[in-house]
Amino acid sequence: MAKIVVIEDDLTFLDLLRVHLASAGHEVLTAEDAALGLRAIIGHAPDLILLDLSVPYLDGFEMIRTLHDDPATRSIPVIVLTGRGDDETYAQARKLGAAQFLTKPVERDVLVKAIETQLGSRQAHPGQE
Repeated sequence: MAKIVVIEDDLTFLDLLRVHLASAGHEVLTAEDAALGLRAIIGHAPDLILLDLSVPYLDGFEMIRTLHDDPATRSIPVIVLTGRGDDETYAQARKLGAAQFLTKPVERDVLVKAIETQLGSRQAHPGQE
């Protein structure tokens, strides 16, 4: 269905996300830190990015800012998946351009629905930022 880059430093959770998304029919590329994540994004032009805010080498907020500052990546939806569920974190992620915000732990059905919503929105409005 879609190519998704998942950036998550908890390897057990990363593997679980990979399994859930692959079973939903998606091609999944994984990265355990921001540097590997950026390489995967640049090298594979994903349809969607699933990003933990607390990954090594680059703060998740900086990563969102970097992606949205680059014309090559700014239209890729970013779903933030984090254990930080406070209002300030949510507001900052949305302000920087996160398409959606999910708090860990997240149920498989909620995750898949969020991804389908973003992919459907992107297909309904191609090229729109």
